[in-house]
Order: sequence, then structure tokens, then C-alpha cells
Amino acid sequence: MRLTVFWQLMSEHFGAGYADTFAHDHVMAELGGRTVHEALDAGWDAKDVWRVVCTAMDVPQERR
Repeated sequence: MRLTVFWQLMSEHFGAGYADTFAHDHVMAELGGRTVHEALDAGWDAKDVWRVVCTAMDVPQERR
């Protein structure tokens, strides 16, 4: 998954104004105690990060 697609999905689910805030501030145990930004910077694949976000935040199946 390209990062542009990842950020589009994040914006569609959380809203354009909140997606980056969530990604910067919300530490997730499923990402090894990292935020979304930290996980991506550490080399996690965007698709894997999106899957974690979907599971942790109960993103509806049709948006996954």
C-alpha cells in the first residue's frame, strides 16, 4: 500500500483534521508501543499499520 493511499484512508475514517493528530499522538500496543508515525518511520509497511489501526479502532469492514 502506498503512503498516499494510507493517508487517504486515515482521512476518510478519522476526518482530515484528526487523522494526523491521531497518528501523531495515539500510542498503540499493537505497533510495539509506537504511534502510527513512529511505526511508519521505523519501517513498518503502511498496509500492516492500516490493519492494526482497523482492528484497534473498530474500522468497519467495508472501509478496510
